[in-house]
Amino acid sequence: MDLITLGITLLLCFIISLYTIIYLFSHNPRAPFKSELFYITNDSKKEQFALPDRITGNSKYVDKGVDLSVIIPCYNETKRLRVMLDECIGYLKENYPGKFEILIVDDQSSDGTAEYALSLAEEFNLKPHEMKVVKFVKNRGKGGAVTHGLLYSSGKYALFADADGASKFSDISKLIQFFDNELTDEPGVAIGSRAHMVNTDAVVKRSFIRNFLMHGLHTLVYVFGIRQVKDTQCGFKLFNHNSISKIFPHMHTERWIFDVEVLLLATIQNIKIKEVPINWQEIDGSKVDLAKDSIEMAIDLIVTRIAYIIGIYRLDKDKRVNPM
Repeated sequence: MDLITLGITLLLCFIISLYTIIYLFSHNPRAPFKSELFYITNDSKKEQFALPDRITGNSKYVDKGVDLSVIIPCYNETKRLRVMLDECIGYLKENYPGKFEILIVDDQSSDGTAEYALSLAEEFNLKPHEMKVVKFVKNRGKGGAVTHGLLYSSGKYALFADADGASKFSDISKLIQFFDNELTDEPGVAIGSRAHMVNTDAVVKRSFIRNFLMHGLHTLVYVFGIRQVKDTQCGFKLFNHNSISKIFPHMHTERWIFDVEVLLLATIQNIKIKEVPINWQEIDGSKVDLAKDSIEMAIDLIVTRIAYIIGIYRLDKDKRVNPM
């Protein structure tokens, strides 16, 4: 065997091995259970109501009387949710009266998060259907909860916001300005960003290992193609209907690194992205296991990027799945 033949053989072996490894580590979102296509709200009858039709790649925006949907993924959030909703609901009532919905996506919590959210809806005098609570039968991860909520949202705009209340909710007005000033009907994504806070006490005083892992992830994200966004992981992102229809039917990743896949899908499709500085503070009670989840995030990032490059993940397939 001459050197050229040997080189070609080794190259083919490498390509086949790489494809096999990435395929084995690739993700497919689980099918929703039928009950996850329904929600409960703070009405006296405790009935279940059907979610609206799922947004697909061919969906066109239809005005349903909702200007803003707020998607809040929750996993055991009874200790943190009240503060977040207090600010959120106050802002929505003042700025979007009768034109908003809050979708609580309970990712199989064990602490009664769904019931607690409904009790808060009563406490804050929300009308039925202004808060919709979806309870997952089986845990999917934060990315799965966010994707599910956005795909079944009704608003002209939809924000996903973390339940911890770390981001100042009123800063959504800064994100809305991007759509009002720079877009018409084309798809767009506005990202709340903490990048301007890198040298402030809020970040500097975090543990060395947390900051080390943060910078390591940012380096990987940059290497794998997200170079125009400095803060990919902030849980405060706003989408219009057109961007939801182009991004979320194709999502694969359901764990922590899903934010990066969102931005990859936006970048691949030339969707406009705007990074907007927001106010943010560290809140106790993070669900992230620094060591374990950081390793998983790095693996998922590498797998996700290469899967798009070699065609395991493709945009011509809507990740629509029939309910169980």
